[in-house]
Amino acid sequence: MVVGVAPHSGECVPAGTCPDSLVAAVREQVRLGLDWQQTADRVTQALRGRLPDPAGLLSAEQLRGNPACYQSHLVHAEPDGSFSIGVMVWLPGQATVIHDHVAWCVTGVLQGREYEEVFAVAEAGRALRLIARNQNETGSVSGFAPPGDIHRVRNSGSDVAVSMHVYGADIFRLGNSIRREYTLPVLPG
Repeated sequence: MVVGVAPHSGECVPAGTCPDSLVAAVREQVRLGLDWQQTADRVTQALRGRLPDPAGLLSAEQLRGNPACYQSHLVHAEPDGSFSIGVMVWLPGQATVIHDHVAWCVTGVLQGREYEEVFAVAEAGRALRLIARNQNETGSVSGFAPPGDIHRVRNSGSDVAVSMHVYGADIFRLGNSIRREYTLPVLPG
């Protein structure tokens, strides 16, 4: 059975499925054994032009979102733990905290749009500096790897946004992909 994990709750809920062809495309790149950034770059290329329809991944109920917070649904965990695929559903205005990740990550916007702010540690670790802003529209795919993966994401549209996240870790076992949350002051970019 495929399950999903709601953020920070650890509660397992039924999730959808991921197309076999998409899983195979990711698996092919991961098995090359490249470093994290190279793997993220190759998975990004493999996903461009082949993002699935969200209705084929999750139920209509899951795609409505949750007013309490964005939801993350696991749709694939590779048996060897080398990667996993989640689908996030965001209502307008819902956002992550500023965070980094336990491994490389590739995101693809399946529906709506997401606004991302990217940060770097500044002031000898006492603050963050905003270094980039990205408006990610439906169909956009991007990847990154630690270090340099500190960001915050929010649904900047007026409708539900849905995105696919491929992580270089087993998020079913870990609970989520976040390594650390940042509460440092943010300096102007």
